[in-house]
Amino acid sequence: MSVPGGKKAGKMRVVAGFAVVVSFLSIFIISSQRHSLAEAKGSDYESIELFTDVMAIVKRSYVEEVDTKKLVYGAINGMLSSLDPHSSFMSPDSYKEMKIDTKGAFGGLGIEISIKEGVLTVISPIEDTPAFKAGIKAGDMILKIDDKFTKDLNINDAVKRMRGQKGTTVTLTIMRESFEKPKEFLLVRDVIQVKSVRYYLGDGGYGYVRIAQFQEKTDEDLSKALQAMREENKGELKGLVLDLRNDPGGLLDQAVRVADHFVADGQMIVYTEGREKDSKMQFTAKKGAKEANYPIVVVINGGSASASEIVAGALQDHKRAIILGTQSFGKGSVQTIIPLSDDSGLRLTTARYFTPKGRSIQAKGITPDIIVDAVELPKTSAKKDSMHLREKDLENHFESEDKSGAGEEKKSDKKIEKSEKIPSTLEDKLKNDYQVLRAFDLLKGWELIKSMSSDGK
Repeated sequence: MSVPGGKKAGKMRVVAGFAVVVSFLSIFIISSQRHSLAEAKGSDYESIELFTDVMAIVKRSYVEEVDTKKLVYGAINGMLSSLDPHSSFMSPDSYKEMKIDTKGAFGGLGIEISIKEGVLTVISPIEDTPAFKAGIKAGDMILKIDDKFTKDLNINDAVKRMRGQKGTTVTLTIMRESFEKPKEFLLVRDVIQVKSVRYYLGDGGYGYVRIAQFQEKTDEDLSKALQAMREENKGELKGLVLDLRNDPGGLLDQAVRVADHFVADGQMIVYTEGREKDSKMQFTAKKGAKEANYPIVVVINGGSASASEIVAGALQDHKRAIILGTQSFGKGSVQTIIPLSDDSGLRLTTARYFTPKGRSIQAKGITPDIIVDAVELPKTSAKKDSMHLREKDLENHFESEDKSGAGEEKKSDKKIEKSEKIPSTLEDKLKNDYQVLRAFDLLKGWELIKSMSSDGK
């Protein structure tokens, strides 16, 4: 005998039972989440309590009286330096100096440094500074600053020890791969005036632009340089060598603006990814005047880092330039500067940046399309000739019977010797720069192949 509605009642009991289970699971999950959050907060509170206990002990029992702010600054600095080489705390004085640096003037040696595999390492010396003139090179390991070993120093402490008034001295103990043992370099501090952009118009309308560092006015200075070269060459450039060697980077927005000159509207220049929503950004080329589609060769080396790698990576990914030189440094992280209430500042790594094709530069760097090592070239044409065997070098060669007057050749030789005493200009330096010479050769060959192709049509 069946009861009316029996099956339906059974189904309702099953559904009701399932609902109870779901409710129980929901309550259990919420309870677990709250418990986990409570545990996390409890752990944080315990750590903070541990810190305050230690500070109280130090304040009470240390052999000398200690300023509380000094202890807090030291603790914050230690906390940040444990994260990565580029995160750091800046005291009010350091924060003020940092803001001056981006404007391109500061007192010191002219070295961009980082901590690489636990060792204070030179990213690059800045051109025409005491460090550059003394022969400090990218990749040099700084073991000591005066009598202080750098092993226990963070970036800020190292910078503070190298900064100082013009005319004062500092000794750096350097280890280099080619050294058998560390060497000491005595440097005299100077006011470092970093000229962000330098340029030169070469023969045939090929331009050269050197960016030493990405500062507040780099984009503006680049625009002026390109305009000046175009006007000098009757309105156009045939090609451009963009020299980013030993450029330690600088301001991200300036790197984006520099790349924007050469990248088509709407194309990606760089994007960043981090944990916070604000750290996930995309930078694309804006609408506006662009440089003509002339060939570009970008020259990089182991001292090219950060912002310079962003520019090189963007132009390489969009096939807008050929990258020539050696592997870049590989700094692919973004530091956000956060001002604090007492005029101190926080430099915190908040994101990684990626090239348009999604390549991470961090610890890898940019690989050139054409590997060209730096080579020391002789500085005079007479020495250049000595690199090649000539007829005049052969034993029993015939002497020339130059009826036009051999004495003129001797006069020109004397002029060459005399010109060596004239202070070298940018043009003179480039004539003996093997990597730049190769870059110009590539541009000229590019134009030659293009003209041959058009003639074949």
